[in-house]
Amino acid sequence: MSAKAPRLVIGGTGSGCGKTTITCALLQAFVEQGLDTAAFKCGPDYIDPMFHSRIIGTRSRNLDAFLCGRELVPALLANSAGRDISVIEGVMGYYDGLAGTTAENATADIANLTQSPTILVVSAKGMSLTLAALLKGFLSFGENTIRGVVLNGISPSMTDYYANIVEQNTGIHVYGAIPHDPACAVASRHLGLVTAGEIQDLKQKMHLLARHALEGVDLPGLLALARTASELDAALPEVPLCGTDLRIAIARDEAFCFDYADSLETLERMGAQLVPFSPLYDTQLPQQIDGMLLCGGYPELYAEQLSENTSMLAEIRTAIQNQLPTVAECGGFLLLHDHLEGRQMAGICGGEAQLGKRLKQFGYVTLTAKQDCLLCKAGEQLTAHEFHYAQSTQQGSCFYAKKPLRKRGWDCIHAAENLYAGYPHIHFAGNIPAAERFLSACRNYHQEEQT
Repeated sequence: MSAKAPRLVIGGTGSGCGKTTITCALLQAFVEQGLDTAAFKCGPDYIDPMFHSRIIGTRSRNLDAFLCGRELVPALLANSAGRDISVIEGVMGYYDGLAGTTAENATADIANLTQSPTILVVSAKGMSLTLAALLKGFLSFGENTIRGVVLNGISPSMTDYYANIVEQNTGIHVYGAIPHDPACAVASRHLGLVTAGEIQDLKQKMHLLARHALEGVDLPGLLALARTASELDAALPEVPLCGTDLRIAIARDEAFCFDYADSLETLERMGAQLVPFSPLYDTQLPQQIDGMLLCGGYPELYAEQLSENTSMLAEIRTAIQNQLPTVAECGGFLLLHDHLEGRQMAGICGGEAQLGKRLKQFGYVTLTAKQDCLLCKAGEQLTAHEFHYAQSTQQGSCFYAKKPLRKRGWDCIHAAENLYAGYPHIHFAGNIPAAERFLSACRNYHQEEQT
């Protein structure tokens, strides 16, 4: 059944052009106008959706054709059907996709795949007529849904000047501009922006951004453009029910905060009850659990506090040694080392992990299992993504990772009948067989505990 889903993609000329700033400004402005607003992020990023979620009051979701499959992306977006508007933030430059040499899985690809009109964010400082040349290149380079432009870092008083240049030379409409405002700035660190929960005055920053949007951007025009989007008729595929009473402990605190909403909801649709706990603050795991998810985050920033929570580390170590099915991704994997930043950790995977000065093995990968294990049989594959500065002396060797469209590959991941622990992040909505194997192992563990 088809349904209306007004929506806009916020694309950009490149990283750093202001996509997140403009997206947050629009989200906050729409919310303040009383609109029922949804938010999405193209690609695998965790941090930008945290900002979206704080603004709209519900989870922002990721649209990623590599992690989830091309057929599933429109269905995930269709979850917004019935909302007044959905704002979809792009990733990197508009055409930057797999391996940097193709537009596959780029913002343009997601926009085309979901038939969503795009607003291109351009930082126009230092340009005049060249802006028109730049936009002509974007409009003619490849298949696209670009329908308008918002200028970032430009005083709204200059909008008419730029609009005349752009519209006379390209025919594309300029919907407005947002000025550079240091009061709205958000700090960055090694994985990108600091997380939304760490910014004490975030609400004030977002309200200020919304005021700039209200004063400098044609919001009624953007809403009208969003309403031209075609109806969505995709439906989520059926998933197997693996149980009705499976309790899965999931790490949730400042150190462990990277997860995908649709990935977790896939597990819930398959019968899991997710039970949050904090490796930072709790001294015990939740009672009567059948599995555990240790997601990514910033454990390296909290290594001392994690190390001092010896009772929790012992609980995690004992649970895994007692065959509790466990998935530990990136930050969760670091927690299972012997030491992180010189501090004692849970000691399941061995080795030392230290924060490095540059990204290691970042980007999309296809993982091939070299042996039967928790998530796969030997030879089966998972789609995944890596993005980390931490370096490990024990990266694991139970899977082979290969980057798409490239020859490069490497061994990685510690795996066993009850364990998946490594740097790569996976999305269960795009890896249903792995989700089924994980929950089946949880069900078997539950049944064994009951006997």
